[in-house]
Amino acid sequence: MILEELLRILEPEVQSFIDLHSADDPVAFAMKFYGNEGLPVRAIAEQIACRRKAAKKLPHISRNNLLYTPLALEQASGERTAAYKSSVMRGKRVIDLSGGLGIDTMFLARTFREVVYCERDSLLCNLFEHNLKQGGISNVQIINSDSIGVLASYPDDYFDWIYVDPARREQGKRSIGLEAASPDVVAFHDILLCKSERVCIKASPALELSGLNKLLPALYSVIVVSFDRECKEILLLLDRNCLQSNVSLKAVCLSSATDAVTEVVGNGDDEKNIASFVKAYFYEPDPAIIKAKLTARLAAINGLEFVNKTVDYLTSERELNLFPGRMFRKIDCTLYKPKTFRTFLERHKIEGASIQRRDFPLSPEELRKKYRLQESDQVFLFFTRDFMARPVVVFCHRFIPTVAEVLFEQDRNADPGY
Repeated sequence: MILEELLRILEPEVQSFIDLHSADDPVAFAMKFYGNEGLPVRAIAEQIACRRKAAKKLPHISRNNLLYTPLALEQASGERTAAYKSSVMRGKRVIDLSGGLGIDTMFLARTFREVVYCERDSLLCNLFEHNLKQGGISNVQIINSDSIGVLASYPDDYFDWIYVDPARREQGKRSIGLEAASPDVVAFHDILLCKSERVCIKASPALELSGLNKLLPALYSVIVVSFDRECKEILLLLDRNCLQSNVSLKAVCLSSATDAVTEVVGNGDDEKNIASFVKAYFYEPDPAIIKAKLTARLAAINGLEFVNKTVDYLTSERELNLFPGRMFRKIDCTLYKPKTFRTFLERHKIEGASIQRRDFPLSPEELRKKYRLQESDQVFLFFTRDFMARPVVVFCHRFIPTVAEVLFEQDRNADPGY
């Protein structure tokens, strides 16, 4: 979208036209109205496509008929993760140095009296101005300029929080390191903490967590956030008063199925208890817990044991209905021997399976081809190693607790201790 198209899109009759055709296929719409000079056909088709994606990513606020660009929508926070961030940051004043589509800004407006949105792209600024009106938000100031330059213009300690989501794309390449992003939060570490006592940096979910406190001396908390079992972002919290302090680790697991937030907190130094065999129940923690290196903490809280020393598979004789991750009932477990494994499959009448593999020499594709296994969402084969590092296969069925089982577990243990 270009600015001229945005101005046309903002016309009331064009907005009504988009509403009328919001259920159309975007490609079919573009072909049908191709050549109609009275309409910004390409921009309308783009909005129709974006609305469909936004309905999933932003299920509530997208009902306000917001406007988007495809790239800004792709890079924006989801609604649940944005809401979570607004629960982490509260106060009087906050500045968002990486405005973009402005979803995070809109949620921060709920927990701050004054919000500054900073964005270099004038198109996004104009688009966000419209979206603020659609959302009935009046406490956000939009500044179309370079973020660090804008920040430098404010007095020291003006903001209660600074929020920054550094752009990780430069010259068409995607990077995950902090120094390669823009703005460079490592280089501007001290400037950020002059303008605010606290800073929240949104980083790539692929960011390496070790050694971060050397890059960011004021780092005091690392929060890994997942949504529907997919790591979405890593939040790095800085506090001017916490220089060289111990860094706490937190995993936050969000789900579209519930408003509940599951958190696991620790410092990553819990010991691993290794099981001598795979027990009745087999557990795979949420990816946020694994990424935050808090599986051992989760295991200690729930009395679980690791299947081996190297991977994050857990096992227990106990059935845990509130476990944050995937739960399975073990059907059988066998040492993996290529010559006899086919017999194992025949004995259990396994013709298809979901193949999961950690610390195992063969890839899922190689295993599927070797044993001619079809896909299945009922049968699970976990290829890994046992406590003696021998290759093993764990045959499981997915275990999904009923609502009654979950409610019983909640009544029995109202605070899971995560």
